[in-house]
Amino acid sequence: ETGIITGFFISIYQLLTTKISFLLFFGNPIKTISTLPFWYLYLIPTVSILLVNYIISKNDTVKEYGVKKIAEAIEQNKLNFGLKDLLLKIFVSSLSIASGFAIGNEGPSSEIGAMISQKIHLFLKIPNKLMRISLSIGSASGIAAIFVSPVTGITFAIENIAYKFVKDYIGYLIVGSAIAFSIASYFIEPLIFGYSTGKIIKYRYIFATLLFIPFISIFIYFYLFFKDKIFYLLHNKISEKFLPYKNILFALIGGGTIGTIMFITPYGVFSGHAVVKALINNNIHLSIYVLFGIVILRIIATTVSLYANAIGGLFITLMSIGALIGYGFGEMINVIPNIQVEPFYFAAIGASVFMGVNMKLPLTAVVLALETTYDYNVVVPVGLTVVIVSYIINLKFDLHKLTLKKTLTT
Repeated sequence: ETGIITGFFISIYQLLTTKISFLLFFGNPIKTISTLPFWYLYLIPTVSILLVNYIISKNDTVKEYGVKKIAEAIEQNKLNFGLKDLLLKIFVSSLSIASGFAIGNEGPSSEIGAMISQKIHLFLKIPNKLMRISLSIGSASGIAAIFVSPVTGITFAIENIAYKFVKDYIGYLIVGSAIAFSIASYFIEPLIFGYSTGKIIKYRYIFATLLFIPFISIFIYFYLFFKDKIFYLLHNKISEKFLPYKNILFALIGGGTIGTIMFITPYGVFSGHAVVKALINNNIHLSIYVLFGIVILRIIATTVSLYANAIGGLFITLMSIGALIGYGFGEMINVIPNIQVEPFYFAAIGASVFMGVNMKLPLTAVVLALETTYDYNVVVPVGLTVVIVSYIINLKFDLHKLTLKKTLTT
């Protein structure tokens, strides 16, 4: 039941997001933004985030909590969701993403699945001690549906909230994810890697991976450092001075920043799904300077989107940053004689690694690479890189502490 209902709700959520985006920008925004007046590019995200924050002020259950926090809150009877909350969650997240904010729909999809599973759990009067299992099934179903990748959904749930219960309850996760995936696959297009060679290993990619490890580590350091500084500036230096007008401030800073980046390039805003899809399939060709310029813009857009309370997750957004870094690395490495790699391979590698390291989901990163590409020239480098880079990053950063909460108390 959880898989069936979640599959339909996630499909509606994704289709609604696309529909709103096409309505706001009079077609595919990647193609139409350059034809719209500059003032309109500021108006849409500003008004949208103002409306989102107004809805949050009236119903804070629509905020982005994260699956782990939702699970803890529900188990402690501190949070209860109704059908109205679920529908509002879908609407505000769709509006946030569709209006250009650099957040993804994977986080809300996981939460929507958890909300649905909680209601089914209560309706069927299942013992409360099994609530976390129900939430895991819902969470896995949501991720499986939005990514159209059942095994990724299962792995995500295991790494997030169900790892203690895998032995006894993995079957329920599999069934829920498989059903939700089956339904969503009819409505939603998955990320597909068009150049897969299957199990054939080209060892030049393994060698190039050794060079990629310090390269992407530097960018992850930069991302964490830069994001932290932006949060500190926005919250501690600006928001505290205008606290009574915070919703207006969110709208002006959020809308102004997203509108400006949108005016520069549409690839710097929105969820990043189009960026990942284009890069891993070699559908766009950008200079190295443009690629890394978009990386900076996407980091700024993502940070400001979270600051402004745009409702969404970081899964696909982080993947887009990693894909840009990986593609740029591929272009650069080709100047070395006798290596010669395809940049789109490292776009796929970078997407999974950047997400896996920053979200502390190494197993999910590997499974995502496998389900997206079915190519061992991506899967093997992702496995090597995500483990080594995670270790390197943790020598400097405690990723659990680099959150908005830390910034607010600094």
